[in-house]
Amino acid sequence: MAGNGLQWPVLNFQESESTFELLHHWTQIVGKVRLKLSPKKNHSWHVTLYLDPAGLTTGPIPYGSGIFEIKFDFNRHELKIKTSSGRQDRFALAGQTVASFYEQLLEKLEYLGVKVKIHGSPNELPEAVPFAKNKKRLLYQPEAAKSFWKALICIKRTLLEFGEQFAGKCSPIHFFWGSFDLAYTRFSGRKAPKFSGSIPNMPSHVMEEAYSHELYSVGFWPGNKDFPEPSFYAYCYPNLPEFKEEPVQPKEAYWNEALGEFMLSYAAVQKSPDGHKKLLEFCNSTYHAAAKVANWDRDALETDFN
Repeated sequence: MAGNGLQWPVLNFQESESTFELLHHWTQIVGKVRLKLSPKKNHSWHVTLYLDPAGLTTGPIPYGSGIFEIKFDFNRHELKIKTSSGRQDRFALAGQTVASFYEQLLEKLEYLGVKVKIHGSPNELPEAVPFAKNKKRLLYQPEAAKSFWKALICIKRTLLEFGEQFAGKCSPIHFFWGSFDLAYTRFSGRKAPKFSGSIPNMPSHVMEEAYSHELYSVGFWPGNKDFPEPSFYAYCYPNLPEFKEEPVQPKEAYWNEALGEFMLSYAAVQKSPDGHKKLLEFCNSTYHAAAKVANWDRDALETDFN
């Protein structure tokens, strides 16, 4: 139980690894449909997924003379497709491989009159096995998927409150299927040095545009095999060396030298008597640290509704 009435579900990477792996690939397939058909938006905001009362959704995507939506329903554990023409279709998530999910989705889109051809391999993963060839049998665990979605709901509610007092340019609270994380980003309004890093199976021009302006970002990531701990993160770009020296809250937060960002384990929030407050402390303190070392114009960027 957490403060503000939120119930933070337990997340265990090792127990949920197969489900997370499936969802990572499935959300990439769905996200690539949105990427292919949606008008471009800065920082790749046109490709992300969003939380809704049933799961994760693309939101409206244009096609033909109308719009359609693809939704992961984690209450019924189905993928649903609805079009503005009134036609719709769905299929169960349980029992699917990456390949069968890919095949069914494209078949149903074609049946519904949505013509699309996507890049058939994952991004931001070191082993980019083409979707159509990935027939690895992994267990889809409905409760693990539902717990992940419920955790995202708690996190989004906290991030919504965190975002109340920022008046500058900021992102939606959205789900990036490439990196498989829920993120919220603030911008100073100034341009940043050209991004020079690299991400597996990701075009450099995409990263350069994503980091074209100074930013602070906070979010949640369920982990991977190399870092099997669901965690919150916060970073700034450019990553100034003074940033890691700033004091941040809560006491469980720490600097991850390898990743170059502050981190806070999800378990520390989930087990807290008031997880909402603990996560807000992390968001506020890391933002204040980033804005301080980068000399952001906080008078112009912040507002007070009180």
